[in-house]
Amino acid sequence: MSAPTRPQPHAARFAQACAALPLVAILRGLRPEEALDVGRTLYDAGFRLIEVPLNSPQPFDSIARLRQALPADALVGAGTVCSTADVDRLAELQAELVVMPHADTAVIARAAAAGLVCVPGVATVTEAFAALAAGATALKLFPAELITPTVVRAMRAVLPRTLALFPVGGITPERMADYLAAGVQGFGLGSALFTPGMGLPDLAQRAQAFTTAWQRRTPA
Repeated sequence: MSAPTRPQPHAARFAQACAALPLVAILRGLRPEEALDVGRTLYDAGFRLIEVPLNSPQPFDSIARLRQALPADALVGAGTVCSTADVDRLAELQAELVVMPHADTAVIARAAAAGLVCVPGVATVTEAFAALAAGATALKLFPAELITPTVVRAMRAVLPRTLALFPVGGITPERMADYLAAGVQGFGLGSALFTPGMGLPDLAQRAQAFTTAWQRRTPA
């Protein structure tokens, strides 16, 4: 039995953001006072998907600042979302993204019911189908160090063709090509893109390296 249709007012914006650049900036450790400069640097580099993990300092403050400052074509939200209360708080802030390290169906269902884009973490086909039934928008393949391109190909063979897959964990510009060939649609980028306290020129350089890698490995 299929899951009931749930409203997702941000789904079209998510699709547009992925069409522009399907790379999720994971800003673990971001501090509220640096949120605006970091967010604008990434936006200028082409990033339209920005995630602040909830184990960062004052994450909801950073998310609120980013959401208020960035244009509407950027989707902002949280990573490491582990409870329905976290989802409710994000909805109050008018955030759009709920990214999870796991596939708790109660959390996924709450995000879907709120109309938020939900990307839960999965490592098996069983978890993937359970997450989809609960209302997931896309899937985070985590940790990517364990989910190799060979494993992705096997998963891709049985998952819906239109489903977007985002490997997360240890992704560098050099590793992207093999995953793209295996059938993923985007990536979540962690410490290879952003580390707390890094300078904005360094961030801009790393962001450019990822955007260049994406542009070179996908058809126009």
